Amino acid sequence: MKITKELWGTSPCGKEILLYTITNESGAFVRLSSVGAGIVSIAVPDRDGKLADVVLGYPEAASYFADGPCAGKCPGRYANRIAFGKFTLDEVEYSLPVNNGPNHLHGGPEGFQNKVWESRIEGDAVEFQYFSEDGEAGYPGNLKVVAHYEWSEDNSLKLTFTAQCDRKTVVNLTNHAYFNLDGEGNGNILDHEMKLNASVYLPTDETLIPVGEADPVAGTPMDFLEFHKLGERIKEDFPALNYGKGYDNCWMIDGYEPGQIQAAAKLYSPLSGRQLEVLTTQPAVQVYTGNWLGGCPVAKCGRSYFDYDGVAIECQHCPDSPNKPEFPTTVLEPGETLQEAIIWAFTTR
Repeated sequence: MKITKELWGTSPCGKEILLYTITNESGAFVRLSSVGAGIVSIAVPDRDGKLADVVLGYPEAASYFADGPCAGKCPGRYANRIAFGKFTLDEVEYSLPVNNGPNHLHGGPEGFQNKVWESRIEGDAVEFQYFSEDGEAGYPGNLKVVAHYEWSEDNSLKLTFTAQCDRKTVVNLTNHAYFNLDGEGNGNILDHEMKLNASVYLPTDETLIPVGEADPVAGTPMDFLEFHKLGERIKEDFPALNYGKGYDNCWMIDGYEPGQIQAAAKLYSPLSGRQLEVLTTQPAVQVYTGNWLGGCPVAKCGRSYFDYDGVAIECQHCPDSPNKPEFPTTVLEPGETLQEAIIWAFTTR
């Protein structure tokens, strides 16, 4: 395994931005940036052995700051939405910045995805660390987060999160990479086929906040228990699809047990033959079909992406969990260590 490091630019506040490339023996590689501990590129072969970059992103480091899509980065302190930017812990109400309609999204406008993380090469891995001070974006406690990336000889990328806090707080961590298995900039993903290990999903209101218990996917366009094309039912008259102009919804992973790696999703392109399997320790997966990618910064392909040019498969805890005690908890106690993992395994067929 070969790892290189280079200076990629500087942040608006003058911090150095580093770009790491991990290349395996076959020549397949991953590029990672210290902006948001982000995935910039994943280059893997198609069924004919031709390498292509299957992750959406930008050629300039500066484009990753405050981009609407949150491309490839790790948002936080709380990925996804918290209703009205408010939650209560031990009878104390906390107020967070509202940046998505009436709700708080991805830690707010100054979330972890817009920070330059500390970074280092650690053996055959690359590790990023961010220290979030007590009160940052309204969250309680000093929080240390580590994102540890490993790239394998069989083209699997593993991301392990660990986090510790000195006060009771809430944490939800994920990576927001968008995939196009035909190669970024090579059309939309509506002909990609997806399968989810999820027999229930979370209905939401029009602002994408869950409204209650999970509903069965059976008989709805939310049913991906077998492979379906992403575009097959995306225009159906169904509340979840109407609210987001496509899929932007959370499914509960069948068989979830804390700390146990479980299959979450498979994504397949009949055109290239590339297949992505996603596995995780997390209880849920948010699938977002890039419904609002239009207008993003100029991308690696030389133009801005169009809507539906990529799909994000975000393994995480549920949206608005701090206000929904029926969901798996996102509370982190002092003295505890949060540990979660996501694996993206690339093959062909």
